[in-house]
Amino acid sequence: PCALGLAVPAVVTSASGRLFRKGLLIKHGTALERLAEVDTVVFDKTGTLTMGTPEPVNMADHSVQDIALAAALAAGSSHPLARALVGAARGVVPVEVSELREVPGYGVEAIWQGKRVRLGRADWCGATALDITATYLARDGAAVGFGFADRLRPGAIEAVKAIKAQGREIKLISGDVAGAVEALAKRLGIEDWTAGALPAEKAAAVAALSEAGHRVLMVGDGLNDTAALARAHVSISPATALDAARVASDIVLLGQDMAPIGDALRIAGQAKRRILQNFGISALYNVVAVPLALAGFATPLAAALAMSLSSISVSLNALRLK
Repeated sequence: PCALGLAVPAVVTSASGRLFRKGLLIKHGTALERLAEVDTVVFDKTGTLTMGTPEPVNMADHSVQDIALAAALAAGSSHPLARALVGAARGVVPVEVSELREVPGYGVEAIWQGKRVRLGRADWCGATALDITATYLARDGAAVGFGFADRLRPGAIEAVKAIKAQGREIKLISGDVAGAVEALAKRLGIEDWTAGALPAEKAAAVAALSEAGHRVLMVGDGLNDTAALARAHVSISPATALDAARVASDIVLLGQDMAPIGDALRIAGQAKRRILQNFGISALYNVVAVPLALAGFATPLAAALAMSLSSISVSLNALRLK
């Protein structure tokens, strides 16, 4: 019975320790088991495959008033583009807005000088979308776009290659414009990508994959990804993600490097095999030892040795993961 009791926790402890050293914190007890069953990986873009620290590229094209108003609206959001806009507008005298509120998946709106103003998606702000990552300011019936450039997260290319090598499908689902999503997908070698996805559409896509029999790993970081993270078979969020995303996820990526995600899927598969092996070892011990004990051939010393050896065997098998 001791060997049976140790079969799973010994492996989980060993695998969790190995993943922690690689920069992954396992939050849920069954996350490893579910991770081993994954056949499809869905990535978000901004803040997940990219660093989430975009830099404005066309601030000089806008008036000081537009910059000040955009920064005032951006202050009400934790989206990476909003944070970047606030940082770029330092030194500009802010304007006063009221009734500031964030609409997940769309942007931020408020009242300024008695009129409603918005900062967010192109279609929500009545703007023509640029071919680059951008957020749009709508005021007085017109809209202007603030463009951004972001850096690829370290290890993203390696993670995608490792996942593909394991025979798993990869999908990129982002709320960004098609041009930016397509460019990143080509750079990473991801053929299946979707742009302009709202939070509900991300969650629906994950749910549809699950209903089709797939086991989905969702990797995301923002408020827009929370529903999709919750619907996935297992989920991962970077440590830089919003609190809501980290709470919804099963595993947290502690560093900036994404390469450990490929390692996590491989180690989870190894852990599942070790658990099955431990059950086999335990069953074999019981099949041999119990009849001997019932027949009266098990002396106290033999019983003590059998109990110890069975526990040591499953523990050593689990430590092979290290």
